[in-house]
Amino acid sequence: MDVNPLINGIVKYRFEEAKKEAHAVDMKLLENWEDDATLEKKWPFLGVPLTVKEAFQLQGMPNSSGLVNRRNVISKTDATVVALLKEAGAIPLGITNCSELCMWYESSNKIYGRSNNPYDLQHIVGGSSGGEGCTLAAACSVIGVGSDIGGSIRMPAFFNGIFGHKPSPGVVSNQGQFPMAKGVQELFLCTGPMCRYAEDLVPMLRVMAGPGIKKLKLDEKVNLKDLKFYWMEHDGGSLLMSRVDQELIMAQKKVVAHLETVLGASVQHVKLKQMKYSFQLWITMMSAKGHDGKEAVKFVDLLNSHGKPISPLWELIKWCLGLSVHTIPVIGLALMEEKFKYDTEKYKKFKAMKESLLKELVEMLGDDGVFLYPSHPTVAPKHHVPLTRPYNFAYTGVFNALGLPVTQCPLGLNTKGLPLGIQVVAGPFNDHLTLAVAQYLEKSFGGWVCPGKF
Repeated sequence: MDVNPLINGIVKYRFEEAKKEAHAVDMKLLENWEDDATLEKKWPFLGVPLTVKEAFQLQGMPNSSGLVNRRNVISKTDATVVALLKEAGAIPLGITNCSELCMWYESSNKIYGRSNNPYDLQHIVGGSSGGEGCTLAAACSVIGVGSDIGGSIRMPAFFNGIFGHKPSPGVVSNQGQFPMAKGVQELFLCTGPMCRYAEDLVPMLRVMAGPGIKKLKLDEKVNLKDLKFYWMEHDGGSLLMSRVDQELIMAQKKVVAHLETVLGASVQHVKLKQMKYSFQLWITMMSAKGHDGKEAVKFVDLLNSHGKPISPLWELIKWCLGLSVHTIPVIGLALMEEKFKYDTEKYKKFKAMKESLLKELVEMLGDDGVFLYPSHPTVAPKHHVPLTRPYNFAYTGVFNALGLPVTQCPLGLNTKGLPLGIQVVAGPFNDHLTLAVAQYLEKSFGGWVCPGKF
C-alpha cells in the first residue's frame, strides 16, 4: 500500500477477499490438513500472493485492457491460467496495469493512468504487461501472469529487472484475455510466467500449461557444460532501431566470458544477417491472412465505440484538443495500420525470409543450444521516449514471429541504477534449456536487485 501509489502497478485490489482466503489456508494448516509432500504436489503455490495483468479475466475484477469503452466490464469467471494458479493455491491480490489494448510498450491508458519504474519513477515499466513487471520488481507481489505477442512479457521483465518467460507456442492456454488474438496471430500470442526469482519459473509453467505441459521436457536434467552457447550483441544494424547501449553489450560480454572461463562451456559469436529485418518480419507475419483466407482482425476495429467505427484522424484531432478517450500510441497505430496492411508480394518475401532465419536458428541450436541476444537496445527509457523509437520492440518481437521459447534474465543494474538483462532463446519446445540457463545466470550474476539498494 505504501509503494503502489508511487508505481501505479496494481490498479484494482482485492485485499479483503485475499485476506479471507489466506486465513482459510492458515486454519487448514493448523488442522494438519495434509502432510507436506501432499501439499507440495497438489497445491504448489498454496497461499502465495499472485497478481494478474488486467487483460486477463479474474473473477470480480475489471477486464478492460485500458479501453475506456470497456471500463465497466467485470469478469464473471477466470482466464484458464488464472483458474489453474488458483487451483494450485495461489491467492490473487489484484490486477495490474497495461497499455491500451496491450499494443504498446509503455503501460499507460485513460482508465488507470501511467505506471512508473520502481528504480526511477521518471522511466517506463514497459508494456504491455508493464504493471505486472513493476509490481513484482517492487516486491508488491510474488508471482504474476503476463502475455506476449511482441515482447509484452520480456520487455517489462527487462525494464524492471525480473524474470519473464515466453513459452513455446501452443503450450499455455491464451483463453480468457482481451483482446484475444485470432487467426494467424494466435500463433504469436503466448501467455507466460513473470517473477523475481528464477526458481519460480518452472513450477509456474508446470501449473499454467495444464495438459500442454506434455509438449515440454521440463523433467529432463540439463547439464549446462554440455550446452552450446551462441551470442549476438545487436541486430546487425537496422536503421529502424536504436543502437544497443554499450553497457548492455558489456553485460552480455561478461556473461560470455563467465560461461567460457567459469562454466567451461562452448560459446560462439554469430552473425545472423536476417535479424536486422526483425520488425519487417514481425509486422508482415502479424498482418498475414489466416488459413481460411481471411485478413487479420484490424486494430482500429477493436477501438469501436459501442459498435460504431472510429476515425483515427478525427481521434487525433480530438486528442490535440484533450477530448479523446484514447492514448496517442493507439491513435498512431490506428493511423499507421493502413500502411502495414496485408500485401501479397511483401508477405511472400518476408515469409521466405522468416522461414530461412528460423531454419538457420533451429539447425544452429538443435536440442542442446541456446542463443543470447539483447532484450532491448536500451535500458528502460524515460516516459514518452518510446514514441520516438517505436520499432525497438522488434528485439523481442522477432522471436514471436519465429515461434521460439525465450527467457528474459536480469543482469544487475547499470551505472544509473536501471536494470540490465539478456534474452536466452532455444529451439522449439526446448523451454527447459532457457529456464535452466536462467537459474544459472541468477546464481552467477545476482538476479533481481531490490529497488532502493542502489
